[in-house]
Amino acid sequence: MNWITNLVRPKIRSLLRRETPENLWIKCPDTGQMVFQKEVEDNLWVIPGSGHHLRMNARARLDHMFDGAEYEVIRVAEVPADPLRFRDEKRYTDRIKDARAKTGMQDSVLIGAGRLDALPVTIAVQDFAFMGGSLGMAAGEAIITAFLTALERRTPFILFVASGGARMQEGILSLMQLPRTTVAARRLREAGLPYIVVLTNPTTGGVTASYAMLGDVHIAEPGAMIGFAGPRVIEQTIREKLPEGFQRAEYLRDHGMVDMVLPRAEIRPAVSRLCRILMKREAAA
Repeated sequence: MNWITNLVRPKIRSLLRRETPENLWIKCPDTGQMVFQKEVEDNLWVIPGSGHHLRMNARARLDHMFDGAEYEVIRVAEVPADPLRFRDEKRYTDRIKDARAKTGMQDSVLIGAGRLDALPVTIAVQDFAFMGGSLGMAAGEAIITAFLTALERRTPFILFVASGGARMQEGILSLMQLPRTTVAARRLREAGLPYIVVLTNPTTGGVTASYAMLGDVHIAEPGAMIGFAGPRVIEQTIREKLPEGFQRAEYLRDHGMVDMVLPRAEIRPAVSRLCRILMKREAAA
C-alpha cells in the first residue's frame, strides 16, 4: 500500500476543498462575461455592463412592483388538470407536477393586488419558467380573474407577459382562452380602466394574438422577442430573408407595434406615471 497516495493525498484534498454554490456565477449570453449571481439579482436580473435582461420570476416581479413588496395574492378558481388525458413522452399531469415543484406556482400566471406608489393596482405576471408560460385553461382563468379583480376594485391592470403560446396538451380548450381573455379585456376598457402590458422575452403565439396586444399602452423590455410565429418559420414560409432585428422589441417600436422600450429599472416609475395619468390622479408625494 502506498500510504502517501492512499492516505496523505486525500487528507490534503479534503483540507483544500471549499464548498462553493453551483449558482454562484452567471454567464452573460451576449458577452460570455461571468458575473456574481447576487450582483445580477440586486440589479433586477439584468447583467451589469452588457445590459442583457435575464428572465425574472413572477414573485420577484410582484415584489419589485408593489410598495414594500406587500400585496394580496389573488386566488384563481381551479380547472380540470388534464381535460384531454394527454400523454406524449410522459403524462401531462406529471409535467404539471414537475412545473409546480420547480416554480412553486399552481400554473403560469400569478396575480397580486396592492399599491404602486400609493395607487391601488392589480398586477399579473406570466412566468416562462412554468411550462414556457404556455396558455392553458388555468392560465386563461387567471388572466380573466385578474381583469375581473381590476374591474371590481376599480384599479388599473398591469400585465407582464412571457409565453411560448397556447398549451398544446389542452388542444382546442387552450385556444378557447383567446376569445375569453379578449372579452375580459373589452369589459375593462368599457369601464374606462387602464390596461398596461409589459412585453418580456419571449412573447409569442396565441398570447400575442389575444390579450398581450390589447393594452392601452404597450411597453417592452430591451431585446425581447415579440411575434406570432418564429422567424425561422416565417422565413421558410415566405422564402425571404427577414430584416435585421425582426420581431425584437426595438424593431417593433420603430414600426409602431410597441409604444416604448424601457430598461427594467425604468418600468416601475413609467407604469406608475401612466396609471396616474390615465386614472387622473395626482403624483404621489
